[in-house]
Amino acid sequence: METTKNTQAAATIADPSALGLLGLAMVTLVASSQKLGLTEGVSLVIPWAIFLGGFMQLMACIIDAKKNNVFGATAFGGYAFFWFSVATTWFIQNGVFGEKLQVTADSKQLGFAFIGYLIFTVFMTIGSMETNKVLFTIFVLINFLFVGLALSSFNIAYHASHQLAGWSEFLISLVSFYGCGANVLNRHFEREFLPMGKPFGIFKGNANEVRGVETVLER
Repeated sequence: METTKNTQAAATIADPSALGLLGLAMVTLVASSQKLGLTEGVSLVIPWAIFLGGFMQLMACIIDAKKNNVFGATAFGGYAFFWFSVATTWFIQNGVFGEKLQVTADSKQLGFAFIGYLIFTVFMTIGSMETNKVLFTIFVLINFLFVGLALSSFNIAYHASHQLAGWSEFLISLVSFYGCGANVLNRHFEREFLPMGKPFGIFKGNANEVRGVETVLER
């Protein structure tokens, strides 16, 4: 009975994907402008990192957790705290927390953090193959972003890797805006107004076959 109540409660909660994708789209648009040399400094990128990249995606994470959507909650939560960490890093690099922290900051530590997020993004990309092709495209681009960020942090082909990060981030923004619009309008009009692309059907299809075999054996 309790499981049924939880399922019914989850069904009444709106899908937070549009909200989370809007946060991602906004923060990557603003951040990419700095990487691509269209703007300077990070002072006015920080608010967008904290509130759009951080809090807005964290809200989407919490809602997805209530809906028992492990994939969505992990994705939005993981990247929300990434942006909180990035904003804090910019504070340190700009001396907000004192000169000692600023002077002793080692960008190679960021490189290792970006490698860790690249590993996280790789298996999330595999999972996204069974959501829709828009989300899969976003995750593929995030992989390129972390490759560029990691290489530039280790000062490996800095200009090329920095440009890779910048352009990947810009494309993430464009696709995320599309994904946000599609989620809102498709649900609002109750039809496929903007196509998201069907899942690849590689992994879940096989899982369904296995469950079907198990059901037959149980009988």
